[in-house]
Amino acid sequence: MSKRDTSSLASLSPFELKDELIKLAGSTSNRLMLNAGRGNPNFLATVPRHGFWQLGLFAMTESERSFSYLSPGVGGFPRRAGIEERFDLFARHYRDVPGVHFLAGAVSYVRDQLGLDGGDFLYEMCEGILACNYPVPDRMLRLSEKIVKQYIRREMIGKHPFTGDFDLYAVEGGTAAMTYLFNSMRVNHLLKAGDTIALGMPIFTPYIEIPELAEYHLTELSIDADPAAGWQYPKQELDKLRNPKVKAFFLVNPSNPPSVRVSDESLEYLAEIVKERPDLIILTDDVYGTFADNFVSLFAMCPHNTILVYSYSKYFGATGWRLGVIATHKSNLLDAKIADLPKDERHGLNQRYASITTKPEKLLFIDRVVADSRTVALNHTAGLSTPQQVQMVLFSLFSLMDTAETYKQTMKQLIRSRKAALYRGMGTPPAPVDANVVDYYTLLDVEQMSREVGPDFVAWLLDSIEPHELLFRLAEEAGVVLLPGGGFGTRHPSGRVSLANLNEEDYVKIGRSVRKLRDEYLERYRAAGKEGKAKKK
Repeated sequence: MSKRDTSSLASLSPFELKDELIKLAGSTSNRLMLNAGRGNPNFLATVPRHGFWQLGLFAMTESERSFSYLSPGVGGFPRRAGIEERFDLFARHYRDVPGVHFLAGAVSYVRDQLGLDGGDFLYEMCEGILACNYPVPDRMLRLSEKIVKQYIRREMIGKHPFTGDFDLYAVEGGTAAMTYLFNSMRVNHLLKAGDTIALGMPIFTPYIEIPELAEYHLTELSIDADPAAGWQYPKQELDKLRNPKVKAFFLVNPSNPPSVRVSDESLEYLAEIVKERPDLIILTDDVYGTFADNFVSLFAMCPHNTILVYSYSKYFGATGWRLGVIATHKSNLLDAKIADLPKDERHGLNQRYASITTKPEKLLFIDRVVADSRTVALNHTAGLSTPQQVQMVLFSLFSLMDTAETYKQTMKQLIRSRKAALYRGMGTPPAPVDANVVDYYTLLDVEQMSREVGPDFVAWLLDSIEPHELLFRLAEEAGVVLLPGGGFGTRHPSGRVSLANLNEEDYVKIGRSVRKLRDEYLERYRAAGKEGKAKKK
């Protein structure tokens, strides 16, 4: 493509630009396209999926038993009485079928480790997987919330001291959580047009794009991570949050695309800032946290101020399931801010929610999010579909029961071997091991990749190329698709490589393609230098 063609596409979101790169990469029919542009993993957790399908078969027998006197093809709701005993018979009869042993262990874990009633659990799961009733409660099924809450405690809080309890809202993945939260914060006057919000950069692109929409019209302030410091936030950047004009701070942790978690030191520093700024709203999107060892969310550090968003998509290979949760502490800043709104704004909100509660002023922020997700009037049909909630519960139990963290270690080893293959193909030693790096993505930054050649070459390269030139050339000449780092708020031209969706040998090929392109520019640079010397003579 010409420079004119590439510059015309520079305003596109990286996910829309990806489609143009795919067209280029697929333009040669006899070449295999290597699309490392999207974070959809090519691995998935099989055990809880086997459990899901076997649970479905058990639930069907329960349904057909209810209306056994009718003609075949008609079933009813499962019956609570005796369901645990009937499941024990089912589990013994099909004990060698994949998924059944896991289900039996899950029932025992729920009963013996979590202290919940096994029969109540089975009934909720059977009714849920049959999808024969509305989600009740609409925010999340009763036992499902308790079980998922244990998973969130383990993965997002860990051993960090945590007082009090929190609520969960089951949603259609992290993207739905973002959509609902932005909308409800606007509706409830927590964020108003013209307000300043801080974004921990680089960040998942929609966090940059949504605030700029006309219905929000928020002012964005960048809190820039430093690539030279392992993509951590310098203290002088975090100090921007001390400004009372900053109403909220949104971050993805571990980051996207560098895949680096906020260091313990920075978490402590942020917690100190929050003590000075008790009015600061924080939203932390921790979808990649489960790829880290001993991860601690900012939600654990500052629970009163923080909204937690978590998605099951990446860790369990479940992007198509659309599974996520929003978490807020039972005592939180959002409810306090709403209660402290001016009288006329509170009156307007009371009128908004009056059709769903007789005490709208007492409606929690998280329940307002539920109502707003269905434009309030359809609140009675709100809630994540019950089969989705069942799979979420089974994913959670699979992780809780895996005390040796075998699945986690396997996933980490898989993506790190792919990173090593990428750098092996580039002929560049990978960065030293950093406990804060989770490696779901890696960012190929022009400055970092070229630094070993020398600062003069870096300056020449940055001055010589268009921001997306390398990405378009990789797509057109090598069939390699990467996402532009600039769309995520990076400082220099770069490409995001997903380490989740291709096989190891593919990353070697991508590395070789990147190296070939870099070496070509290096030859041009050296040729330009020789010409300059010749002219001086």
